[in-house]
Amino acid sequence: MDEATAFAPGHVTAFFAPYPDDDPVRAGSRGAGLALSDGVEVTVRATDATPAAGDDADSHAPDAADPAALELDGVPAEMEPVSRVLADLNVVAEVEVESAVPVGAGFGVSGAAALATALAANAVFDLERSENDLVRVAHAAEAAAGTGLGDVVGQFRGGLPVRLEPGAPGYGRLDGVPARPRVEYVSFGELSTERVLDGALDPVREAGEAALTRLMRRPTATELFAAGREFAGEAGLLVPEVAEAVEAVEAEGGLASMAMLGRTVYALGTGLSDAGYDAEACPVHPTGATLHPGE
Repeated sequence: MDEATAFAPGHVTAFFAPYPDDDPVRAGSRGAGLALSDGVEVTVRATDATPAAGDDADSHAPDAADPAALELDGVPAEMEPVSRVLADLNVVAEVEVESAVPVGAGFGVSGAAALATALAANAVFDLERSENDLVRVAHAAEAAAGTGLGDVVGQFRGGLPVRLEPGAPGYGRLDGVPARPRVEYVSFGELSTERVLDGALDPVREAGEAALTRLMRRPTATELFAAGREFAGEAGLLVPEVAEAVEAVEAEGGLASMAMLGRTVYALGTGLSDAGYDAEACPVHPTGATLHPGE
């Protein structure tokens, strides 16, 4: 197969308790979020530089910093998690990433790109990897790059995923909230995930664990949004423009919070529109990341 395309949903983390680890497969977070129908499509194409099946991996494995020609929304770019995925799979490829959600704004674009790349590359190069194996590769790539700890597993599951234990398949454990609500969102720009994950994690972890306990006592969409809102305040992560939008939604009787981690506010139903914002809207994605049909 010369090329394949895969989709991974955008993922808004409502709250999280980070658990870094020297082993990126074990690193992760407990928490919950929303897999959105607005997401990321990745097309992977084979190149002449791709090692043949059976070639020695050490002699062909690409440098994690530059294993591919990559375009993000039509512009040449670097995405370390994608580079790490291809390096781990021992392939060189051309990669086109198209994102329907803002980059660097709390939608898990890097995790979605890594996961979709793993799925598409597996098809293009006949790697015969299992789904859990590909999720492990993508999760480890994201964790090692410092761009996220829980998006990949949530994006693969879809729906309203709940991360009960941190880490990739084999270590992590997932549940979910059985609801598929309409979500609105407005983004005010980027926020560095790496900076937060490199900072003091104890207050964030404590707030995340409290939010998870609250949600699992009553696993509903309403409680997910409310727990996320409480977490944002308790963890001290709210930025001013997001706080203003959240308060405007609450003044209209709605539920909203800050996407972790980005200058983005997300709301249940029509909360942002009701508050006067020109918001994007989409349903929760029901099934998670997948190859395009026939690939």
